[in-house]
Amino acid sequence: MEQNEQQPVFGIEKLYVKDLSVEVPNSPEIFLEQEAPQVGVQLNTSGRGVGEGVYEVVLTVTVTAKIGEKTVFLVEVGQAGIFRIVNVPEEQLEPLVAIACPNVLFPYAREAVSDAVTRAGFQPIVLQPVNFESMYMQRMQEQQEAAGASLQ
Repeated sequence: MEQNEQQPVFGIEKLYVKDLSVEVPNSPEIFLEQEAPQVGVQLNTSGRGVGEGVYEVVLTVTVTAKIGEKTVFLVEVGQAGIFRIVNVPEEQLEPLVAIACPNVLFPYAREAVSDAVTRAGFQPIVLQPVNFESMYMQRMQEQQEAAGASLQ
């Protein structure tokens, strides 16, 4: 029985929208535009411990649509989750928080973005799948390069 207690645990305690913002600064005139907007997407993840083996991870998705210099709409969703991560080696903790947790959160964030854009009066935006592992690896490489540059 004691062996079971040492098993790694990765569980979802709660999923929720922590922040939701919709702006349509140039309405109602923007609805008369015929030109298709240029859409930009930014992703950001953050995680923090909130108790013994409990972590809050927030995936923030910002979608901005513009026609020229005019903002058509701006939608920002902070999709959050509380995760229980226990009996995981220290070196595996950060990749879990930076890769596995955002992978769980992304479909919920994608749905919230699409819903918010639709409610703002526009065609839904369907976000393409994201490779959080490559984002994490790129961030690690940038940190190593920055650390190497500061040593010189």
